[in-house]
Amino acid sequence: MQNLSENNMDRFAGMSIVDLARRHGTPFFAYDRAVIEKRVGELKQFDVIRYAQKASSNLGLLALMRKLGVVVDAVSAGEVERALRAGFRPDSNPPGIVFTADLFDADAAEAVRAHRLEVNVGSPDMITQVGKLYPGAPVILRINPGFGHGHSRKTNTGGEWSKHGIWHSQLEECLKLGREAGVKIHGLHMHIGSGTDFEHLAQVCGSMVRAAKLLGKDLEVISAGGGLPIPYRKEQPRIDTAAYFDLWDKARKEIEANAGRAVRLEVEPGRYLVAESCVLVTQIRSIKKVDGNVFYMVDAGFDTLVRPAMYGSYHGISVVAADGRALAEEQDVVVAGPLCESGDVFTQEEGGVVVTRRLPVARIGDYLVLHDAGAYGAAMSSNYNTRRLAPEILVADGRDTVIRARQTYDHILQFERIPDDLK
Repeated sequence: MQNLSENNMDRFAGMSIVDLARRHGTPFFAYDRAVIEKRVGELKQFDVIRYAQKASSNLGLLALMRKLGVVVDAVSAGEVERALRAGFRPDSNPPGIVFTADLFDADAAEAVRAHRLEVNVGSPDMITQVGKLYPGAPVILRINPGFGHGHSRKTNTGGEWSKHGIWHSQLEECLKLGREAGVKIHGLHMHIGSGTDFEHLAQVCGSMVRAAKLLGKDLEVISAGGGLPIPYRKEQPRIDTAAYFDLWDKARKEIEANAGRAVRLEVEPGRYLVAESCVLVTQIRSIKKVDGNVFYMVDAGFDTLVRPAMYGSYHGISVVAADGRALAEEQDVVVAGPLCESGDVFTQEEGGVVVTRRLPVARIGDYLVLHDAGAYGAAMSSNYNTRRLAPEILVADGRDTVIRARQTYDHILQFERIPDDLK
């Protein structure tokens, strides 16, 4: 499936959208397995592809990644548990699971200790702490090179206002802390933001080469981080993954020449592997006019897909007629959800500015398909307004498999209690 914007679309991965909606109800997420396989294949030049599972951490997707030879990054104890249940092994070479964070909470510290995880530390304090969790722990330093870049200020992970990473001037201090803690600092990681460009990536490569000189022969692995963009709009170009690899491979070779040894080159994509594989299918439940604006009111909200409300993110939208009729006439519409929130609008820009989208004239009962919803879609969904999490469907070879069932109210409420004196 290619990136599609506003148009008519009645099939997904060879299956009828209407049939899928009638079988699974709405809203639901559907993933095209073939797209994930294609995206993984585009990065095979790297020594290691380490999936940033925070983008979409369903067990079914993690198992697919493992089958494709991808390893994973975990940013919480829960993600470590997911990776273990999907069959990843921390003691494989390269490690099937690396824990990445800027701090250890109690659960994460226990997971690192129990499974003897390699840790990608983002704060100097963590070096001493991981040494206490288990001696000789392999450690990678996540370095903030002093600048950042991304598609939104909220996804910028470098520079003086970012909470992520160890400030570049503290590297020598961290190496000293590592020696005192008895850990093995053998790698460097840099990630400046999601959706960055080649100009900024080239600067990161230069920063990596400079930082690597301080580790010398101890350096065994460098990570290019993630942040590879995808074209959410049809006019946006695709990233040249071969050129991206060449940029990092050139840096790696310079580092190897300085270190006098081979250095493993990892890449850590999240969005790039899953975003374009997925659509969110939702049904129009009401159509109304508010002064001069037409609203398509759908049964998915920012509890289902939060990116437009949180970042002002753009997702292409298609209309699918429930009765199979042709859709020709178009109009400007606002697409909004059911939540009791003014910000529950899918057609908005950063800062909450509501805008219209040119879409076919629809009827109540028709379906809207929101494209490129695989990254930070299901993974960031919530139970706000006590709404159930939407199901996730994996589509492959003309078959649809439920990889997350629609949540029940019992699941939502199972841990809540009414005090005895209020019963």
